[in-house]
Amino acid sequence: MLSEVEIICLTLIAAAIAATSQYLMKRSIHKFNINIKGIFSLFKNKFLILSILVYLVSLVFYLIALSSGELSFVYPTFASTFLFVFIIAKLKLNEPITLHRGVGLVLIVIGIIIVALTY
Repeated sequence: MLSEVEIICLTLIAAAIAATSQYLMKRSIHKFNINIKGIFSLFKNKFLILSILVYLVSLVFYLIALSSGELSFVYPTFASTFLFVFIIAKLKLNEPITLHRGVGLVLIVIGIIIVALTY
């Protein structure tokens, strides 16, 4: 049985890895035709396959945390993925930080903190 701190750490690691995989997906995917040929072309994209494998690694960490923690705690904590994606999008993709996105992110973080304090 994992401690609360270990569950939080595993969930945050899973979220950070999942956010990294989302970044890799964004970088590897280009416009494609939504048809059979376009879908099959995705399976030839080695970088996209790598991003999916990275996502599977995050899933392993998430499942380990979930095996010892409560779903109603682990899942909201996994929402920290939004924070990691926000940071990566700004630093790596140079996406804008708008007021609305910033406020939304702050509300998500406040929600995560409230859930964490009730565990």
